[in-house]
Amino acid sequence: MHSIRLLALSLFISATCYSQQTLRFADSVKQAFHIPEICYAVVTTDSILELAATGRHSINLADTATLGDRFHIGSNTKAMTAFMIAKYVERGKLKWNTKLFDIFPEWRKASKPIYKNITLQDLLSHRAGIQPFQGFDDPVIPAFKGNKVEKRKAFGKWVLTLPPTLPDSTSPFVYSNAGYTLAALMLEKVAGKKWEQVADDIFNKDLHLNIGFSWPENQTRKDTWGHMFENGKFVPLPSNTAFSLDYTEPSSNINLCIKDYIRYIQMNMVGLNGQDNYLKATTYSFIHTGFEGYSLGWYNIYEGTESLSTHAGTATTYYTITHIDRKRHIAYIIFTNAFDDTNIPQGVRLLMRELKKNYGK
Repeated sequence: MHSIRLLALSLFISATCYSQQTLRFADSVKQAFHIPEICYAVVTTDSILELAATGRHSINLADTATLGDRFHIGSNTKAMTAFMIAKYVERGKLKWNTKLFDIFPEWRKASKPIYKNITLQDLLSHRAGIQPFQGFDDPVIPAFKGNKVEKRKAFGKWVLTLPPTLPDSTSPFVYSNAGYTLAALMLEKVAGKKWEQVADDIFNKDLHLNIGFSWPENQTRKDTWGHMFENGKFVPLPSNTAFSLDYTEPSSNINLCIKDYIRYIQMNMVGLNGQDNYLKATTYSFIHTGFEGYSLGWYNIYEGTESLSTHAGTATTYYTITHIDRKRHIAYIIFTNAFDDTNIPQGVRLLMRELKKNYGK
């Protein structure tokens, strides 16, 4: 504990030296890579070392960035879905090794036999062989009928009739958005509520994080616009633009502001430091490090002496990334409101490198 306090003091001193320098660097990245808005933070378990927002809500608006701006976090939603499910595991409603067909026995007959023993933890760690559904080369999805919950359930049942996508020698897992739909369906069955309601119960009612779904609302209030890259330029999209994640919302459809996301990340960091909070410390450890390469909603990375939980997220209009240094008890968060395949990730990598250079010593 004494060493952690000394580290925190050292980081605080660094923060006073680096904040203006980092903001200038972030502004230069924003301009060089044509990013409309960047929010970023460096945090410990109990402190915010650096927090800033720079830029504009849209390339076509004069609205300036604020720390209350909301961002769509894309696949960083996966960790939050795993967090939700973890609460129901702790409540005894599910087990990590609960089989999908223990929850949906009526689906077994129509499903591919290879899926007969897949478990909740297989789905959350991308080890169930479920096809990826990442927006390219996907099977054509049937026109399911009914409300959102009925369609999501029909999608999940249909996915199990498709051939598997199996890992090769380069990776122990195959990343799958649809796998998170199946895990969320298991949650919905035992909770008696749709995924969105469980998320509202846990993150809004219990933890007061003020999450939302889909794009941040920007028609009735001043807030961020996501930007897609089309015909060589970024195009802002209003929040009422037609939007569908093809029934994979539990993998990638939460929005929130960086201040609330920081609180969520700090809860994870406290848990990784061995202290119970909303979840037990042992649960946090399993979520982050239970599986090699990709655990439950987090990439589990070991590089040299480093021990990291990382994830990036995009649904083509925002790009967010989080790195948790589990040994130094420090996390780095970057939110942007635009995405393309090269410029945005490159600019964000440069900013992440600068943050780690300043605070990762």
